[in-house]
Amino acid sequence: MSKKDLRVWETVSREVILNHSKFLIVESHTIKLPDGQIIPDWVWLIIPSAAIVLAMTDDDKFLCFRQTKYAVDGTSLAPVGGMLEPNEEPIDAAKRELLEETGYESSNWISLGNHILDPNRGIATMHLFLALNAKKVAEPNSDDLEDQELLFLSRDEIENALRAGEFKILAWSAVVAMSLNYLNASNSQQID
Repeated sequence: MSKKDLRVWETVSREVILNHSKFLIVESHTIKLPDGQIIPDWVWLIIPSAAIVLAMTDDDKFLCFRQTKYAVDGTSLAPVGGMLEPNEEPIDAAKRELLEETGYESSNWISLGNHILDPNRGIATMHLFLALNAKKVAEPNSDDLEDQELLFLSRDEIENALRAGEFKILAWSAVVAMSLNYLNASNSQQID
């Protein structure tokens, strides 16, 4: 497949129009398109990036929560995750969140990539991780606001939950699907 040289958009200027809190900044950008067209009022949203972790114990159980979220109707299954602190590396945030939310640690981390939530409005980057051979080392010490219950799901249970749409947030579904894909590829390489 040949690559075509694609031209990028240029940010001519940016202005903060709302600095609500550390959770939301809204900017207005002036954008110059590759054909020279100027768009004077492109809305740009900034929320903190997050680390999302699917952890698997050494006895092949996946750590997930059944929880509530303000924007989700009913309950959802959820992996571990949370926002990066200022100047915090994504892997450090992932390790911190796993320990705080579950009391588990892992020494075997797989990066599943960094994924922007909205390619036209910014918003945040989700840093996805698979943590293998997780072991309990402490009691959870989470400051999460939502009610949640820690679950230990088998491979079949988590695959069925993913197919049934029980992970109601896109980043959560993505980290589960990508983790299962990674594990399937690893297993097939070991068989070959």
